[in-house]
Amino acid sequence: MTASPAPRFHALHAADATGPLLLANAWDAGSARLAQAAGARAIATSSAAVAWSHGWPDGGALPVELLLQTTRAIAAAVELPLSVDIEGGYADEPARVGALVGALVEAGAVGINIEDGAGDPALLCDKIAAARAAASARGVDLFINARCDVFLRGLAEPAQRVAGTLERAARYRAAGASGLFAPGVVDAADIAALVAGAGMPLNVMAWTGLPQLAQLRALGVRRLSAGSAIAEALHGLTLVLMRDFLATGRVEPRAAPAASYRELQALMARA
Repeated sequence: MTASPAPRFHALHAADATGPLLLANAWDAGSARLAQAAGARAIATSSAAVAWSHGWPDGGALPVELLLQTTRAIAAAVELPLSVDIEGGYADEPARVGALVGALVEAGAVGINIEDGAGDPALLCDKIAAARAAASARGVDLFINARCDVFLRGLAEPAQRVAGTLERAARYRAAGASGLFAPGVVDAADIAALVAGAGMPLNVMAWTGLPQLAQLRALGVRRLSAGSAIAEALHGLTLVLMRDFLATGRVEPRAAPAASYRELQALMARA
């Protein structure tokens, strides 16, 4: 019998020889099916990739109903545990974040990413607590991956980023977080310090300069996310093929550079 998805997703973060958990972030039912066919053990969305797939920029602009529709479609299309990136919860009020998380759980999610960004860590603690309560009320042990942006946004001097991240991690763990996501960290010594001090599984993002997978495994990283990189590569190729077709009337297979996050954000921006 297949284990229920929430405990199975938690178990995928345990220390074992097959770790870390690799998440080739999806954005719709089709990309989730492709990830499953490629051998993924779980599906996670990228907020940027989901927003772009609907013609919206990343950064809290996506209408929540589109996020819920996407979650339902992915959950119905795959047999794998599903985690949904909800940015900052699409609201500043913890009660609204809790309501969204409840709806996502009902739509089939067993995990979320929720981030502090440049905001107050105390607010994220309140959002995490609300998310935990909403999931628990529905009988789901939600995996709450707390994204800490100290490294990504340079919120502290380089020598203070590990300590700043760990200080936030302790608060997020106490509020009910299941894991720590520290995008932007690439130094092996910094990663080792985060693994040792976080008190919960560490998630890092595929990034220029990041150690190879074998070293990440040795360092104790439990989860590695592609983020929006796969969507950026796909959209870059789509742009090239569409421009070629509109110029020549032909579609010829070819390589193309990834579209940058900034370029895609500009293309999806709305007045």
